[in-house]
Amino acid sequence: MTELKFHWFLPTNGGDGPQVVGGGHGVGAEAASRPATVPYLGQIARSAEQLGFEAALTPTGAWCEDAWVTTAMISSLSERLKFLVAFRPGVISPFLAAQMAGSFQNLSGGRLLLNVVTGGESHEQRMYGDHLDKAARYRRCGEFLEIVRGLWSGDRVDFDGAHYRIDAAALAQIPEPRPEIYFGGSSPEALDVAAKHVDVYLTWGEPPTAVAEKIERLRLLADKEGRELRYGIRLHTIARDTADEAWHYANRLLEGISEEQIRRVQDGLRRSESEGQKRMLALNGGTKDGLEIYPNLWAGVGLVRGGAGTALVGSHQQIADLIEEYASVGISEFVLSGYPHLEEAYRFGEGVLPELTRRGRWHHPAPPRRTSAAVPFGGTVSPTSGRQP
Repeated sequence: MTELKFHWFLPTNGGDGPQVVGGGHGVGAEAASRPATVPYLGQIARSAEQLGFEAALTPTGAWCEDAWVTTAMISSLSERLKFLVAFRPGVISPFLAAQMAGSFQNLSGGRLLLNVVTGGESHEQRMYGDHLDKAARYRRCGEFLEIVRGLWSGDRVDFDGAHYRIDAAALAQIPEPRPEIYFGGSSPEALDVAAKHVDVYLTWGEPPTAVAEKIERLRLLADKEGRELRYGIRLHTIARDTADEAWHYANRLLEGISEEQIRRVQDGLRRSESEGQKRMLALNGGTKDGLEIYPNLWAGVGLVRGGAGTALVGSHQQIADLIEEYASVGISEFVLSGYPHLEEAYRFGEGVLPELTRRGRWHHPAPPRRTSAAVPFGGTVSPTSGRQP
């Protein structure tokens, strides 16, 4: 039985608060009550580490703080937690990206994971000076990853492709271990890149049957390349002691979303070129009605947030059940978030993770060290036996 890994999220895209912070995929982020400061993000990172999360995803985009700078600033505030740094290959050279990742890996003690984001919105890419269309961006991404992986392997790289020409490139220091590459995308071009180059394929939170179909398609492509991938899913979570408490909170989040917000954000998201974003929009339908699209899977977040738009909602036991259902179709890693991110990390970490431990599906990667007194506080020690009389 595969042991599962859980990652958390650093809300640099507009900050955090007890409401859904909208934005993403070309839609500007809503103002939040908790700005994305180093002390607050560090507090989330330290809490995620204590609770047993493997890594924290730092997002990328025009609406976020820069992921590299942010993560570098807070990495020293934790000891074990890894950082899943999202970055866009089209706005940085392959050699510089390989060098930056190697420096981060070596200086952090091997705590870097990379989330490669090709970019689903042409108008946003043009803000970065990138004028390729979506299909060309994926072809360039494939070249980029081929070069970077060669550099990380210690190879001297000469490359002459459609998008990159690299001459006699070699890293002075090889990252140890090699950073694993996480990657998402639902288009045929994205699946082709994933099959050839990535370690972990990420999907947004669709019902298990749809996730199973996507994984099977990618497995067939990876088999042709002689490769085997791991599979992860990006979800929000609302975990409570009882289902009633969880759904009450989901409804409270919904009450805080106006019809005008939904109209404005949905209009923007419908212009998205992202196949995954189109699938998210189809799940919520742009309305507050019928948002439980599968038992304990709620599409309300996607009404005003681009990207991942579904949440696990229910009691700790119900959420553990749904997680096991995703595991049964091939998912082994879960990238989670919730509003507010600090409190929801504790609710999931102190409710769902212990339940999964009882089921043999998860263990804390670094259990807290405990000490026990030889003598109960206030007791006395026998001078002969050393035991309490």
